[in-house]
Amino acid sequence: MDSQDEADGGPEMLRGFICASFNQDTTSLSVGTKTGYRLFSVTAVDKLDCIHEGVECPDVCIVERLFSSSLVVVVSQSVPRRMNVYHFKKGTEICNYSYTNNILSVKLNRQRLVVCLEESIYIHNIKDMKLLKTLLNTPTNPSGLCALSVNHGNSFLAYPGSATLGEITVYDANNLSTVTLIQAHASPLAALTFNASGTKLASASEKGTVIRVFSIPEGQRLFEFRRGMKRYVSISSLSFSADAQFLCASSNTETVHIFKLEQHSPSQEEESPTWSAYVGKMFTAASTYLPAQVSDMMHQDRAFATVRLNTFGLKNICALATIQKLPRLLVASSGGHLYIYNVDPQDGGECMLVQKHRLFDGSEEQVEQKEDETPVEVSSQPAGQSYAATVALPSSPPCSTTLLGYSEDGGAQKGDVIPEHEFAEGPVCLDDENEFPPF
Repeated sequence: MDSQDEADGGPEMLRGFICASFNQDTTSLSVGTKTGYRLFSVTAVDKLDCIHEGVECPDVCIVERLFSSSLVVVVSQSVPRRMNVYHFKKGTEICNYSYTNNILSVKLNRQRLVVCLEESIYIHNIKDMKLLKTLLNTPTNPSGLCALSVNHGNSFLAYPGSATLGEITVYDANNLSTVTLIQAHASPLAALTFNASGTKLASASEKGTVIRVFSIPEGQRLFEFRRGMKRYVSISSLSFSADAQFLCASSNTETVHIFKLEQHSPSQEEESPTWSAYVGKMFTAASTYLPAQVSDMMHQDRAFATVRLNTFGLKNICALATIQKLPRLLVASSGGHLYIYNVDPQDGGECMLVQKHRLFDGSEEQVEQKEDETPVEVSSQPAGQSYAATVALPSSPPCSTTLLGYSEDGGAQKGDVIPEHEFAEGPVCLDDENEFPPF
């Protein structure tokens, strides 16, 4: 790690932090640790409330919460082939499933729960945890990259369609059928995400220089953004804003980019005949005589807003949310901090840090270490001085069972068996009174 890590907790901090994820509407942050997992509420700027700390299993490498319900899915590094589903408010295990290989990622919405292994994907009905479909022999996917649309009305699932090229397979997890194949990038995929309605899909390749947005289900390219030109980076997360007007991207560099999804119509350019617009037209005209690669670069939009972190090389995830009626950028760092920035939706530019929260208490940070320095916390701006003001009962014990795998055409495949699957006796009821989001 870089010496700069010390500003974000240092190597000692990394001993407790394993993974992190935001829930589907960015109201909660889940963090996997060596001792279990923690769920935080991120609905306020000034405070970060830990609403639950689970210690059912250690070394949590995957933790996903379903919206603001009590359903949480956990996978431990100690038993990487088993998925545990908990009702954390009741302190009970709903069920657990074991698979034939390590679980690499889990995605869920109000209709489906998807488990991704390196060469297969399992689709469950989240209401009763019944296995609906097994996608076998999918292209090798060592990172478990996939995305599930939050909108359970369509439940689109996206995953790599090739191990060597940036091809995306879009699958309908409701109707259990392939929707389209998208030739997104020349190199393998690194990041995927849907917007809230499931009508747009953003992607980035392992090079990390270009981010593309496609229409769903058509698969037509809508936008193309250039993150940078000087170096290849590893994109760690992509996330749309709730209204799909903005897209943020974080990587292993110190910069987080925010892109604005807006179409540039000819009428707009004519209404504002500025010098920059004139130069832009000249570049556009010249690009028709240049090689395709150069021409593409000249048509790619740059970042609308940026954030420069005080760390380099740490893994982080980002999300755009509206907190206390203002647009914010949230960045959770593997150094053990959550950063909250103001985003100016009109002018963009450099985002202002308004708060920095610790994800761990002092005792956990001080592992074989002297007292750490006090974290820097920036107070929220007064409303009058902000840019916005100026810009206007327990479940039954699980019982073991075995499920047949299913081929692409939906028929049972002989010999393809998922051993040691465990179900709760009878259907699993997740509709807690006024708690689990109604359909």
